[in-house]
Amino acid sequence: MTQTPSKSHGRLSIGATLKPRELMSDTPDLAGVWKAKILTLFPEAFPGVLGESLTGKALQQGLWQLETVDLRPFGIGKHKNVDDTPAGGGAGMVLRADVLGEAIDHAMAGTTAPKGGNWPLIYLSPRGRRMDQKMMQTFARCDGLTLLCGRFEGVDERVLEHYGIMEVSLGDFVMTGGELAAQALIDATVRLIPGVLGNHASTEEESFSSGLLEHPQYTRPAEWRGHQIPEVLMSGHHGKIADWRQEMSETITQERRPDLWAAHQARASDD
Repeated sequence: MTQTPSKSHGRLSIGATLKPRELMSDTPDLAGVWKAKILTLFPEAFPGVLGESLTGKALQQGLWQLETVDLRPFGIGKHKNVDDTPAGGGAGMVLRADVLGEAIDHAMAGTTAPKGGNWPLIYLSPRGRRMDQKMMQTFARCDGLTLLCGRFEGVDERVLEHYGIMEVSLGDFVMTGGELAAQALIDATVRLIPGVLGNHASTEEESFSSGLLEHPQYTRPAEWRGHQIPEVLMSGHHGKIADWRQEMSETITQERRPDLWAAHQARASDD
């Protein structure tokens, strides 16, 4: 089976037994499947790492879908300009409201958002709310997401206000664009979709799922360069192992993330 890249706004979706680079196709949408739509000036950046490993396999299996919308075709004039100088002066360029408006309208057509469905529109921005596991769990329960990847000095504020766009940040630092942040958000969300990881228990026990950082993990060999696997993990006593893991999670959280530990204690006192 062979498929060729779509010429219209860079659709990315699933394909049978295709390598990640061949995932670019104009295949029909799958009803009821979680989908990420990406508005970007660099559609060729996708699927990127999302086309590898478990997320890539799940994409091919139709457990989720990915579509890019290239901002450039919505540009103004002969040269398809997508940006202009900041109002009031200043360095850099700003993505135009009229360009983004047309692109967003195109991307949101066919989603559940206009019908009151659960389809957030998100702008990857350093001034947004920082991503966390609870946020990803919420996104995984959505029908899909539309992610706007900024460039230059950002986007016209009127776009964010008009569409009520949610701003989300990868962390307290500035990147050259939102594409890497979008991939991180999608990866952290897609792995929570049933069937992607295969082992539901693994997502329940990992860092942040219980409000604590994850306990240390070990595997064979039992001894490596003088370092031993903790004896309790070799005991076969499941109750003692669970207690050890809980204790280690609490200790690591206290030492490394006192903010998480304080929140954990507050929840415990409420209970």
